[in-house]
Amino acid sequence: MADRSERTRGAPGEPERRARAILDVVRSIPRGRVTTYGAVAARAGLPRQARLVGKVLSGLPAGSRVPWQRVVAAGGRIAFPAGSDARARQVARLLAEGVDASRGRVDLERHGWSAPVAGDLDRWLWARDE
Repeated sequence: MADRSERTRGAPGEPERRARAILDVVRSIPRGRVTTYGAVAARAGLPRQARLVGKVLSGLPAGSRVPWQRVVAAGGRIAFPAGSDARARQVARLLAEGVDASRGRVDLERHGWSAPVAGDLDRWLWARDE
């Protein structure tokens, strides 16, 4: 029987495929909009893997053009600890895009991004009028 590390790694190239899917979703979040880690995971075809989204985003190199600041925790909460440099950077970047996060939370009704989850477009296109 394979050990745990072999079972969780999956097929060769799988971690890179997952990271690429996550980054593709994050890159598609429009300026002035935010979404949650869980929603990114779901849209990337990785439901219930919000922590993986955080791990991938935390590994971005300095100067990356991926708009990581547009991803927030559940309920619109800024995930970084109060007083941290990372929190200040995220809040400043969101404010520059017109998103108020000054109280450590973003109004998801006002600024949330609601792109279709994988498969939603097919369901919509092929749904019968009833």
